[in-house]
Amino acid sequence: MKALFHQVFDYNYHSNKQLISTFADLEVVPEKSVELFNHILNAHHIWNARILEQHSEFGVWQEHEPRAWEEIHYDNQRNSFEIITNTDFWEQRIKYEDSEGSHFTRSLQDILFHIINHSTHHRGQILMDLRANGIEPPEQDYIYYKR
Repeated sequence: MKALFHQVFDYNYHSNKQLISTFADLEVVPEKSVELFNHILNAHHIWNARILEQHSEFGVWQEHEPRAWEEIHYDNQRNSFEIITNTDFWEQRIKYEDSEGSHFTRSLQDILFHIINHSTHHRGQILMDLRANGIEPPEQDYIYYKR
């Protein structure tokens, strides 16, 4: 399980880095893409904080300056890798409060899977938004990453 999570978080890191690079090359990044990318970064941060029983520094839809994206993304990855590396009990129950104040408990493996799935979902929306704005996005499929 540890190797699998390291692998998919590597893919997630690579994919987000591609988008940061693509955005840096654009004169204007479409507004929806900016909103969704900030959300990806924030959600990853929030889930790491929940797992680590820390207070989140970011709101779900908080906006960051594009120059901060790389550092936030790196910190998210570093924290997730630390969680994965130091975990042997994947069924560990994590108690958390969602953004609306409801309380839940989920397994660590489910939360880690959710982080990846959530990021992939919103990256797909970003790719659609880029295409709708006449911008050819980078290839983001996992199989291409593995080539």
